[in-house]
Amino acid sequence: MYLPNLSTSHFPAQGDAEIRNITVGGLLREIADRHALSVAMVDVSDNGSCDRQWTYGELLEEAERLAWALSSRYAQGERIVVWAPNIPQWILMEYACGLAGLVLVTANPSFQASELKYVLEQSGAAGLFMVDEFRGNPMVEIAQEATDGNKHLREIINLEDAGALYAIGERPAVLPEVLPDDAAQIQYTSGTTGFPKGAVLSHKNLVNNARLFCGRAQVGAHSVWANFMPLFHTAGCATGALGCLQAACKMLLIKRFNADVFARLIEEQGVTTCFAVPTMLFNLLESLEQTPRDMSSLEVITTGGAPVPPDLVRRVRDRLGCHLLSAFGQTEHSPMICLNPVEATLEQIVETAGQPLPQTEVSIRSPEDNRVLPVGEAGEICARSYAVMIGYNDNPEATAAAIDDDGWLHTGDLGTMDAQGFVRVTGRVKDMIIRGGENHFPAEIEAILVTHPDVAQVAVVGLPDEKWGEIIAAFILSGTTPDVGDLSAHCRAHLSAQKTPSVWVQVPEFPLTGSGKVQKFAIREQYLAGGYGEILA
Repeated sequence: MYLPNLSTSHFPAQGDAEIRNITVGGLLREIADRHALSVAMVDVSDNGSCDRQWTYGELLEEAERLAWALSSRYAQGERIVVWAPNIPQWILMEYACGLAGLVLVTANPSFQASELKYVLEQSGAAGLFMVDEFRGNPMVEIAQEATDGNKHLREIINLEDAGALYAIGERPAVLPEVLPDDAAQIQYTSGTTGFPKGAVLSHKNLVNNARLFCGRAQVGAHSVWANFMPLFHTAGCATGALGCLQAACKMLLIKRFNADVFARLIEEQGVTTCFAVPTMLFNLLESLEQTPRDMSSLEVITTGGAPVPPDLVRRVRDRLGCHLLSAFGQTEHSPMICLNPVEATLEQIVETAGQPLPQTEVSIRSPEDNRVLPVGEAGEICARSYAVMIGYNDNPEATAAAIDDDGWLHTGDLGTMDAQGFVRVTGRVKDMIIRGGENHFPAEIEAILVTHPDVAQVAVVGLPDEKWGEIIAAFILSGTTPDVGDLSAHCRAHLSAQKTPSVWVQVPEFPLTGSGKVQKFAIREQYLAGGYGEILA
């Protein structure tokens, strides 16, 4: 833990760790050379059984085979979309793309046609690598609709069809020189406009951020990491997968989180660490109340994406017997910015997201004039480091708005910093809703709801919730009484299921600014105070 004594909300980058100039593929080769026989990855089925496993030597061998195949079909720098859940082929694609100099574009397997179409077209993807179905989502049919008329896409490959996946094309199969500053991934994230922006992340961004995060979380070669965070998130494919690679530890690759299955895996596989949003930890504790199990292998759990209730920290310490460390990050920062050290107090873990990681400079700045604020004063959280994204894909205006001329990434999150450099996240400049650790963007949901014939105007707002952190609420102006079932079905037809509001309120009017803009903070405050609108059942 650092022991500064700050007077302004500016935490200088700490030089107690190295920033390495290495690529994803180069790191895989280095770790495989040193730890060839160590178990790298275990494929965990939905029922918790551990199926095939790969050593680091085997992982490199298979990733190189796939990289040769991809290089015979794609030119260096081309983009390919991976649209699948947490399956081994996803990880193999991540490493093969790194070795072949291709840019992996991530896509949520719950995407509907309009969402997938946007990512494919905005990224200029030449290939789509997918599975047929996930959690009832008919991905083949969705892909057919989403790719209709696409002029750039050359291939649609089923990841579970080895013949197609490893097919040799007409290009000379040559693995190119890949540089640390080359683009490795494009991760799509949204803003208040509702249009997703593709954060382009380099090899250097990703591998170093994962290593420094794992160093603070005390992850090492002895660790067993349960990785159930979705691989289409940086928490899954970067912090998780690349973190395990950095540490040369065992990663249990889990397709979907199930508290009962996870509890059994901890006991049977000796899980030592994981990244989990608070909702998952509540579910795990509830499972253990029903079926007690041995949790003694657990050492450190990291969490973020939602406020951490004090009771959760205490229950995790008492029942699981391990550290629970809260974090703060953003996709545009590859993703982690802050993490509490194991020496942090209960108060610091509950109230803050910790201190900045090594080699990461953080400041709290006035949204009005960009000046650094005194300690304790709320402003926008900004970060400057090796981990700041290359930029937004094909969107120089958004890049310039996010990264200022001095290299500071403006996160859009509001917070404070104390004299020790612990950062408190107090709100968001943007209207982003974080439900169960997943980001949702009101403008995207509003754009769909306003097309429903019974909706005249709509404002989507996040409401506090103990279990989920926040839930999605839709406040509607309408000349009739809308049917909640119809509204939900309308959302589900166009958006992923988790974006569907769970609270529906019909209101007579919206609070407005002098210029006529809807004041969402006022909607939230009036609703929580009671008496604002009529809840639709």
